[in-house]
Amino acid sequence: MMTAITTFYLSRVLGLKVYATDGQYLGKLTDLFIQAGTEGQVSGEPHRPRVAVASTKKNGISTCFDFSYFTVTKTNNRYSISCSDTRVISEETSYDFLPLKEHVLDKQIVDLNGRKLVRVNDIRLVSVSDGTYAVAVDVGTEGLLRRIGIVKPLKSFFSVFNVSIPAKFILWDDVEAVDYSNFHIKLGKTLKKLNTLHPSDMADIIEEMGKSSRDHFFSNMDEELAADVLEEIEPKMQVDIIENLPISKAADLLEKMPANEAADILDMLEEDKAELLLREMETETSDDVRELLEYEDKEVGSLMNTDFLSFLETDTVDTALQIIRTQKPEYEVLYNLFIVNKAGKLIATLSLRDLVISEPDTKLSTIMKRKVNHVYDHDPLDILAEIVSKYNLLAVPVVNENNELMGMVVIDDIVEDLMGKRRTK
Repeated sequence: MMTAITTFYLSRVLGLKVYATDGQYLGKLTDLFIQAGTEGQVSGEPHRPRVAVASTKKNGISTCFDFSYFTVTKTNNRYSISCSDTRVISEETSYDFLPLKEHVLDKQIVDLNGRKLVRVNDIRLVSVSDGTYAVAVDVGTEGLLRRIGIVKPLKSFFSVFNVSIPAKFILWDDVEAVDYSNFHIKLGKTLKKLNTLHPSDMADIIEEMGKSSRDHFFSNMDEELAADVLEEIEPKMQVDIIENLPISKAADLLEKMPANEAADILDMLEEDKAELLLREMETETSDDVRELLEYEDKEVGSLMNTDFLSFLETDTVDTALQIIRTQKPEYEVLYNLFIVNKAGKLIATLSLRDLVISEPDTKLSTIMKRKVNHVYDHDPLDILAEIVSKYNLLAVPVVNENNELMGMVVIDDIVEDLMGKRRTK
């Protein structure tokens, strides 16, 4: 019995012989091409790219046809493909479409829901009245077994023991490809959904990528986001990424990272490469990083963040809040606010809570805390864990021998250090 089918898998039709309705042999199906991008998609509707082109090969010669005139049928569990109109698509036009076998099948993709890389074992397509569409990718064991033609006998065997073969599909809307290097689509569009992930989730995904995909990913990512993600990646891979980026791009990423994080990366690079990057960076940022590189690894200064907010005790609450709004600091900077004198010496701390609940014209001198638990920049790192634990601090101010405020060490960096480099105790 022959029936036109509505749902089929790419693996089931690749390699099939294609015939025109008059019996003319057109060759074996080698690939299906879908429309790239989201042009024409209705806002809020699921994205289902239409299959536009079919590629066949006959006597070693490849030809592309308009897939609109193709019909996939199933006869006694065997698939066949026919073509009612052999309209040829030029090679130049085919570049506007994405070949599924060449660029999606067997490639690594990002499972946005699982926040991990998975391999595409098969692609599910559906035919409706207005065309054929790619609706999902199969990343489960069933898809892999289908490819080698043993899924049915294994299903029958396992059903005796009431065991099922794992199947997992990812809808096309939730698919983001990773190997961008040969795609005929704009990278910005494919990165759109990935950009919604937390930097730590993106870091986990990137750490699983191959080197070329990883480098290409960072080369095209928004610099602010790239810097956030780079902070979350394990140190050896950070170095590898920076070494393989153009000097200007690498310097831009380091500039957008906290100075202490940038210093940690540069400290692991060859001296000549580190110097090149420092010269390429903006002078103010470069100077901050150079100062941090002067500290020994076992000293507090090597871990401190030189980004902090300080005010004079004569400032008002309104003035302080205006400064915060203008500077828009990272959230770690708000862990602790500091009061210094005109010489830059630390005299008190200030909590964001007290700042927010106080009246605008209140002088900071009336809400600041003069008793300050601080450390010196050349103190041993071992002292940090004890201080934050004893006094329940989110950040510890760091001063030099003249009591001038140099920066602060935030609890995030202390915990990361304890779990990673293990320099603090």
